[in-house]
Amino acid sequence: MKHPLACALALALAAGPTFAADQAAQGTAVSTPASPQNAPASNPFFADSTLPLKYPAFDKIQDSDFAPAFDAGMKEELAEVDAIANNPEPPTFDNTILALEKSGRTLYRSRSVFYNLVGADKNDAREALEEKYSPIFAAHRDTIVLNPKLFARIQALYDKRTTLGLDAEGVRLVERYHTDFTRAGANLDDAQKARLKDINGQLAKLSTQFDQKVLAERNESAVVVDTRAELDGLSAEQIDAAAQVAKSRGLDGKFVLTILNTTGQPPATSLTNRAIREKLYKASMSRNSRGNANDTTAIVSEVVKLRAERANLLGHPNYASWVLEDETAKTPQAVNEMLGKLAPPAVANARREAAELQAMIDKEQKAKGEPSFKLEPWDWSFYSEKVRKEKYAFDETQLMPYLELDRVLQDGVFFAATQLYGITFKERTDLPKYHKDTRTFDVFDKDGTQLAIFIFDPFARDSKRGGAWMNTYVDQSDLFGTKPVVANHLNITKAPEGKPTLLTWDEVTTTFHEFGHALHGMFSAVKYPYFTGTSVPRDFVEFPSQVNEMWADWPSVLANYARHYQTGAAMPKELLDKVVAASKFNQGFTTTEYLGASLIDQELHQIGVNQVPAPSQVMAFEAASLKKHGVDFAPVPPRYRTPYFSHIMGGYAAGYYAYIWSEVLDADTVAWIEAHGGLTRENGDRFRATLLSRGGTKDALQLFRDFSGRDPEIGPLLKRRGLDAAPEADDSQAPADAEPKAAEPAGG
Repeated sequence: MKHPLACALALALAAGPTFAADQAAQGTAVSTPASPQNAPASNPFFADSTLPLKYPAFDKIQDSDFAPAFDAGMKEELAEVDAIANNPEPPTFDNTILALEKSGRTLYRSRSVFYNLVGADKNDAREALEEKYSPIFAAHRDTIVLNPKLFARIQALYDKRTTLGLDAEGVRLVERYHTDFTRAGANLDDAQKARLKDINGQLAKLSTQFDQKVLAERNESAVVVDTRAELDGLSAEQIDAAAQVAKSRGLDGKFVLTILNTTGQPPATSLTNRAIREKLYKASMSRNSRGNANDTTAIVSEVVKLRAERANLLGHPNYASWVLEDETAKTPQAVNEMLGKLAPPAVANARREAAELQAMIDKEQKAKGEPSFKLEPWDWSFYSEKVRKEKYAFDETQLMPYLELDRVLQDGVFFAATQLYGITFKERTDLPKYHKDTRTFDVFDKDGTQLAIFIFDPFARDSKRGGAWMNTYVDQSDLFGTKPVVANHLNITKAPEGKPTLLTWDEVTTTFHEFGHALHGMFSAVKYPYFTGTSVPRDFVEFPSQVNEMWADWPSVLANYARHYQTGAAMPKELLDKVVAASKFNQGFTTTEYLGASLIDQELHQIGVNQVPAPSQVMAFEAASLKKHGVDFAPVPPRYRTPYFSHIMGGYAAGYYAYIWSEVLDADTVAWIEAHGGLTRENGDRFRATLLSRGGTKDALQLFRDFSGRDPEIGPLLKRRGLDAAPEADDSQAPADAEPKAAEPAGG
């Protein structure tokens, strides 16, 4: 069962001026403090770490170290860039492009650690630094990419790039620098540049404020439950974990159900108490749109307006046009066409599934001698699990005893990577940690040499943003002779002390998924930092990680890790067969909720400045967008609602479609691998050599062609999601409340 949609990949911030504007930290004015050469020697960011592979010295890093490193790093980089731009010698690849690649190392070291920690372990000091420096970094970036002398040198090299005697990677590097500077506004006049700088500074502040409000509201929206009986249906371990969370919040004797980023909440699958399910759903659904201090609708409206204006300045009719120009999709029309093809069969499937759920509700209520009720969104996961159990004679709780976290990681995820690529893993405990729950592993290549260091951070906590993601602390590049230090972050509820952490099947596939990103980073074998690891288009980056999910239920892999945590007994084959048979179950819901979010994203970013909804109209705009595309099916709300849709307020703006765009490539690749022998070293070595190791050194679709030998086909995706033969939607099959609800959020 595929479930990559919760992933929110956090790409490493690139050194120099080439990082993405919305993803980087950004700002308004640059201070000019002491340079690293005369800064305090105690600051760990003024030189490379002396730990293995330049692993960050977390035990020496203090929050007070960041600001001095940021300030000195910006001054250092601006001096380096000024020397490049004003070099009296004619521009060459070495004195311009290569010099830019080598610039900004102090800033790179400090920012990569800082922003990774902001996502994984935010505190008040880091939050204040983020808010202060976001606009400062934006101004710093603009100072570089809008430098006319610097761009003139890049332009001169671009014009003669094929005659410079460079290899293909060098030529592409010149082209990418030219593209980045052009897309950032290098060709604008002075007045336009001034306005662009102002917009970038405002967007930086707003993005930071949005993230902070979403995290605060998620923590404040947690549902407090008074009695253990009200949590009937949850496992003893889950209830104990809820009690532990309550205790940590000073609510001894009560229970707290925390909120994840998504609209749907996992406990609703098992909770028998319908009132608690409803309370949990409404707490989730109404987040950041309740008119309180954490309401983000005004931020959303302003961000969308500023993005539209920025796109206009850069010669595009809307923000989506600007974003997609540099993705594999290329145009909004291409994205609209794909989403438009998927929506009707997905909603048709969802309506049939809803009819099944309604029938289950009616049957159960009749058996109880009680009146039936209409299917509501907070009922979907609960009754779909009942239908799944009836159809396939199993439920999630049967699987969990066989899915203990450490076994999944070491005997599943790592085992599959060893079988496929020949790499091995050894845990080490001598390196410092930024949080006690993290684990660190040396990764060795097939020849026994060290390939990378891998950090595993599995558990949810109040200081950690929602979702699951990979990031990089040290990027691979031949230029600097560096090997990767990469991290995976999940949000699994930690079991109480002494109890095993048992996973749902979705959490298992997410663990495999995120490790696919880690492999993309660890296998990087490029010369220039610009192209390292996951530095590929947004609508391509999810592809390799989604492919890695295929090994979660591969028979030999599953047999190696799916063992009962108490008895050690293997998961019965008949149970696995049921899992596989149920793989298309509930795909109407899964696809529809994802498409709902994707279409909201596109609607917000395919409009002009004068069409942006006012704060009071943001939710109405969302409702109208869903209705416009026929995905306004009340029992299936979008996976993310606009006020807490963190993806599109960050690096996935106009790009949330990327998951399913990547899944076209993923499904096609899985079919190719299955047809060529499955889990073999030959297939792994081919995937690594042609794609995983190449980073951004080639056009993304060419990397796919290099592996598969042909262009991608959509058929395998339609088959996987059960959309290849879905009949047209039949309203008579829908439950009585299938009409869309009012625009106001439930419970608001």
